[in-house]
Amino acid sequence: MKKLFPAMLAILFSVSVHAGENGLVTIKSRHSVADTMDRMEAVVQSKGMTVFARIDHGAEAKTAGLSMRPAQLLIFGNPKGGTPLMNASPTVAIDLPLKALAWEDGNGKVWLSCNSAAYLRDRHGIRGMEDLLGTLEKGLDGMTRKALE
Repeated sequence: MKKLFPAMLAILFSVSVHAGENGLVTIKSRHSVADTMDRMEAVVQSKGMTVFARIDHGAEAKTAGLSMRPAQLLIFGNPKGGTPLMNASPTVAIDLPLKALAWEDGNGKVWLSCNSAAYLRDRHGIRGMEDLLGTLEKGLDGMTRKALE
């Protein structure tokens, strides 16, 4: 499994629009920011995960008298997945619960971004949790793709 994990990550990243060095996996959406996030929230809830918060950055900017392109952040998770990672490396709690960001670029295109499991592993030095990280990566990929259908 240890040898299979990097290959699985490479396959997952190859089907994503962009998996940057910054640890984000970003996929283009054909929906608006609000619709993309509505869909992502519904998928997350259908998987039995908890939605902790949904932040509309554009709306918050507007209340401060500022403008920005649409951007919404969903914060979600499940202690069954996150707790073992935090036990392995307490600093991963800075990146958990999981987050998904729907955002509009300067050309009016909408994107959905999430941290990759490989990023979390490398950033926090998580070792010996390949199965759980693989499940996390597969789950995030499946949820984002379902939301973008």
